[in-house]
Amino acid sequence: MLCWSCKKEVEVPEKISRKDACPNCGVDLKCCYNCQLYDKDAYLQCHETEAEWVRYKEKGNFCEFFDPMTKQVKSSSNEPPTKEGLKQKWDSLFKDEG
Repeated sequence: MLCWSCKKEVEVPEKISRKDACPNCGVDLKCCYNCQLYDKDAYLQCHETEAEWVRYKEKGNFCEFFDPMTKQVKSSSNEPPTKEGLKQKWDSLFKDEG
C-alpha cells in the first residue's frame, strides 16, 4: 500500500491493525487518509454510506470498511502551484469569448 504521508510503498500484513505504523515516517496506516473510500468532498468524507464519522482522519481507527490505498489517486505534480500559474487559470475563467 502507499502511505498517505510519505507517499512511499509499504509492505503490510494481510490484515492491517489500528496500531500498525509506516516504517518510513511512523504515521498510522489504518486511517482514513490511507483508505480508498476516503473523499474529502463526500458525505462524512467517505464513500461508504454505512461508515461512522471519524474525527481525526490521520489517526488509526477501528473502521471495518477500511480498504488500503494501493495506488496514487491524484496524478498531480508534487510541486505547489505558482502565483502566476494560479492567476492564469483565474483569468482564463473570465476570458471574453466574443
